[in-house]
Amino acid sequence: MNALPLLRIRRARRALAPAVALAVLTAGAVLGAGTAAAQAATVLTPESTTGIAGWTNTTHYLEGTLSAGEGVATVDPAGGSAYELYRGSASISLGLAVAGWTHVGDPDSVNGYIFDNYQNSSSSATTKLYTVTTPSGTVYQYKHTLVSGELYNNSWVAVSPDTQWMLSGEWGTMSHLQVYPTPLLNAQTSATGGSLSLAGYVQLDHQVNDIQGCDFVTSADLICASDDSSETLFSNAKPLLEIQLSAAVSGAGVSGHVVDLGSIPQANSICTGTFEAEGVDYDAATGVLRVEIIQPSVCEIETTIYEYTQS
Repeated sequence: MNALPLLRIRRARRALAPAVALAVLTAGAVLGAGTAAAQAATVLTPESTTGIAGWTNTTHYLEGTLSAGEGVATVDPAGGSAYELYRGSASISLGLAVAGWTHVGDPDSVNGYIFDNYQNSSSSATTKLYTVTTPSGTVYQYKHTLVSGELYNNSWVAVSPDTQWMLSGEWGTMSHLQVYPTPLLNAQTSATGGSLSLAGYVQLDHQVNDIQGCDFVTSADLICASDDSSETLFSNAKPLLEIQLSAAVSGAGVSGHVVDLGSIPQANSICTGTFEAEGVDYDAATGVLRVEIIQPSVCEIETTIYEYTQS
């Protein structure tokens, strides 16, 4: 397979990152401009410089980027066997692609339901798309209309362990994560698809950049992968972040304390160049954390998945 078309696609998506001025305005709308400026002046250092603090790497393996390079989730259907679900650009159905939904992000799954997130190909888009696939295979679509200051990017979803709330995130530099009622599973949403309204924010005590995937480890603890190599917010490249919530998500606003656990490995490739951090999955049944990173240069046809267990 010729890797060059894929390279152009991935570089185009990186170009979608918002301008710093817009990111500061977005952060200011949530936290206040003074708080955002104070955050930007602080550079966090990692808890570990040799690995991921609190986690032990047990293995790594490869998946094809076209089918797995955007995200991963553990699906555990009732009465069935758990399996790993991967998402990549080849995962987008023809119907969704024709409708303009040309990017799929890091998915999540609870109780056998699969949650996907899509963004439009146009930076002037005013909506985002979330889909729910039921254990029986029925798919429902939920569209979210952007609120003032919200970016059109739609990088990931993470459903709370109680199944009632779904977190999601934008691209670029942010001081918040978004909170929605979980489509289909929360009674505030339609049982057959429709519109999806923003419920609130997780207000972060430190800015984050280019979050590509998150997953809940507990009801008040998230692990998130950042594709940030600028070392302006964190002193290390590709930080794997822990976000400690002040309380379980309930639809009301909560705060989140950001901890830099260490760098996602940029290794195990015969190619050199720029890696791209991607999806995150935590399997509560096995205690396994999975973190994806796309290999550099022509090796980007392969995505490395690292598996960790808590130390």
